[in-house]
Amino acid sequence: MSERRIGLLCAFGVLFIWTGFQLMSRFLATQSVTAWDIAALRYGGAFLAALPFLLWRGPPRIPLPRAMALTATAGFGFALGAYGGFQFAPAAHGGVIMAGLLPFLIAAAWWVAFGEAWGVRRIISLLLVGLGIALLARDTFGSHPGAWRGDLLFVFAVLCWAAYTWLVRKWRIGALDATMAVALYAAPLFLPVWWLWLPSRLEDLSLGMEIFQMAWHGALSVMLAGFLFTRAVVLLGGPQTSAITAAVPALVAMGGWLFLGETLGAAGWAGVLLVTGGMVASVLPGLTTR
Repeated sequence: MSERRIGLLCAFGVLFIWTGFQLMSRFLATQSVTAWDIAALRYGGAFLAALPFLLWRGPPRIPLPRAMALTATAGFGFALGAYGGFQFAPAAHGGVIMAGLLPFLIAAAWWVAFGEAWGVRRIISLLLVGLGIALLARDTFGSHPGAWRGDLLFVFAVLCWAAYTWLVRKWRIGALDATMAVALYAAPLFLPVWWLWLPSRLEDLSLGMEIFQMAWHGALSVMLAGFLFTRAVVLLGGPQTSAITAAVPALVAMGGWLFLGETLGAAGWAGVLLVTGGMVASVLPGLTTR
């Protein structure tokens, strides 16, 4: 398979895993468990999933300061910002802000730092995504007073993820090394603090649900999605990868409507269609990217 096809498969894999991650996060937030509990499940699951790779190929081949920078951004900043945000705001807010803002941040960063100009495809994609996000925001943001606290945390989360993406590109770090660094270093740093000092309601979940959430938030959302996203950035570039994942808000909004009872109006559905169109425009052949 060509590198572009592999990159597209990786990006679409991230799209669906991130959609489930956001819906699961919002569901758990409605079950009275704390954001710290969800983070503990994430870090514990990711650490266990990374152990076979550690035995197979050894520790990540990254200098420790760089590994800590990746862990701080993708491990702590993104996850804690997202989980904290879902304590205050509905699923559609997380989808709109995190996946919707990311393409603009990365496209701007790539332009400034790496000289990648905005071609026809990128401009069309960003225009469609921006308009769709605005419609989704109009439809969902007015009916949840107090959600602004969660919205600010979502902005913090996406800034951290954009920083992680930029660091991976700047330092040319391989997908597996970057993913293993986040998975292996976050758990030993966070879990003792959570166990000793942070509020917890984890006993409200059954053992089966805890195992399931560790697998989803850890093995899938950290290890698999982290590897696929980083690999897609290497093969496609950050702007196109983030343009594909910009369809997350549309999928999250539909999932929130179907599974969580968070309704959408006409403007919301129009936003779903426009964001999806923007994602499609980012991957269609035949438009110049420079």
